[in-house]
Amino acid sequence: MAVSDPYLHPESTERVFYQSRGGFDSFNSIGKVPLGLKRKGLRIVVTGGAGFVGSHLVDRLMARGDSVIVVDNFFTGRKENVMHHFGNPRFELIRHDVVEPLLLEVDQIYHLACPASPVHYKFNPVKTIKTNVVGTLNMLGLAKRIGARFLLTSTSEVYGDPLQHPQVETYWGNVNPIGVRSCYDEGKRTAETLTMDYHRAAGVEVRIARIFNTYGPRMCIDDGRVVSNFVAQALRKEPLTVYGDGKQTRSFQYVSDLVEGLIRLMEGEHVGPFNLGNPGEFTMLELAQVVQEQLTQMQR
Repeated sequence: MAVSDPYLHPESTERVFYQSRGGFDSFNSIGKVPLGLKRKGLRIVVTGGAGFVGSHLVDRLMARGDSVIVVDNFFTGRKENVMHHFGNPRFELIRHDVVEPLLLEVDQIYHLACPASPVHYKFNPVKTIKTNVVGTLNMLGLAKRIGARFLLTSTSEVYGDPLQHPQVETYWGNVNPIGVRSCYDEGKRTAETLTMDYHRAAGVEVRIARIFNTYGPRMCIDDGRVVSNFVAQALRKEPLTVYGDGKQTRSFQYVSDLVEGLIRLMEGEHVGPFNLGNPGEFTMLELAQVVQEQLTQMQR
């Protein structure tokens, strides 16, 4: 699979403005403040905001009346994911790589920027860990300078190949620091360390979310994750590939539930780390059956 690599040809920060496409009007009452109450809109930056999860978070923040700045280098993010906000005066899109410093004035920072699928982070492992470490360092430095609250989106992958099921936040994991996935796993572990160090040493208000498997609209069908693989194979009318006996279990949460959790964590008093996932689990055989049944019904 050929993947274009913007990191080989770095571009300077680019602020992008677009004409309105009327997409904002499609939102309903989600996030609206009850009549008679006034909520002061916040100024929020979302790194990786043009990606799968980030764009859904941006939708929620825009719908509740916040001003949102999306920072994305478009390695895995797509302008199409946020296009419906173009022209809205409360929305700004900045093409920028977080490994380079950025100065903004905001109230909150949601730091999502990092390739999160095996296809993408294995393509450029050095850049992946650099994004996790240097990018997080830059955004924490920004939070310290301007007094913003900072939320790091970490991952359940920090638990490695866990020997404890389910994993609680106090579990330290069973990890491999030299494996082919370690650029992502160890990068996130280091990002968590930096986040807690800035909290303890510099008084930065931080939140840490450990995200488990997530699915929903705007997923890349070729991102190498199991839901995407099953859907792609089913659409091509191919047999679904299940490895081993298929009894391995995973939890899967819908993206809107994850976004709700991220917002509640940011607004709450819990520093973290905090697991965000579905407590229910599917075996791979059960997941394959659900995907096959759903697509069969849609194609009738």
